[in-house]
Amino acid sequence: MSRVCELTGKGPMSGNNVSHANNKTKRRFLPNLNDVSMISDTLGRSVRLRVSAAALRSVDHRGGLDGYLAKARDEELSDRALKLKHEIAKAAATA
Repeated sequence: MSRVCELTGKGPMSGNNVSHANNKTKRRFLPNLNDVSMISDTLGRSVRLRVSAAALRSVDHRGGLDGYLAKARDEELSDRALKLKHEIAKAAATA
């Protein structure tokens, strides 16, 4: 399972551990990913996604999963999230 947020595309970053003696060794900064179930109001069902804690705050700020996906850029969404975005748009257009 890759360590990439399905909504924001946030992934691991690299950097250095720096000791008191200023020795530098490589390290990885991993995103804070959580497996969550979010409810889509338009589809009327829950969806399981692996998202970062920052993405959860963004989803709440934009008024839920449907609002977030409507404003999100397609390049940063995962394949599953992009498919979900199209399903929501199609369901909203028919309603």
